[in-house]
Amino acid sequence: MASDALHERHKDLSDDVLDAHRAYQSLMEELEAVDWYSQRAQATSDDNLRDILNHNKKEEMEHACMTLEWIRRNQEGWHKTMKKYLFKEKKITKIEKRNTKKENHNQNLKIGKIKIRKNKDGHIKTELSAHNR
Repeated sequence: MASDALHERHKDLSDDVLDAHRAYQSLMEELEAVDWYSQRAQATSDDNLRDILNHNKKEEMEHACMTLEWIRRNQEGWHKTMKKYLFKEKKITKIEKRNTKKENHNQNLKIGKIKIRKNKDGHIKTELSAHNR
């Protein structure tokens, strides 16, 4: 393995975890390459070189996106999280606040259903049904 950034012993890790590590390392490297090409393209005074560097940057962006898609398909939790945040027009921090409130609200509602009815005598009766999981 090219990276020595494992935090646990290699022999203690499953193939799935090792593949995920490879993908995460690759994604970081692709993003770093995008950054380097951006800096180089901006710094050069040669228009032809700038065009080449920008072309290379776009290819690295493609590689990063392909790796991110593999992560989405193969690593639990990524699909749901990406669906929540990516390609939204709202301010990102507003999405987080909205989802946090929604999650807290949903956690509080797991007691079941409460029905309030009037019986024949006009008295209010409440019924609580258990939450079905």
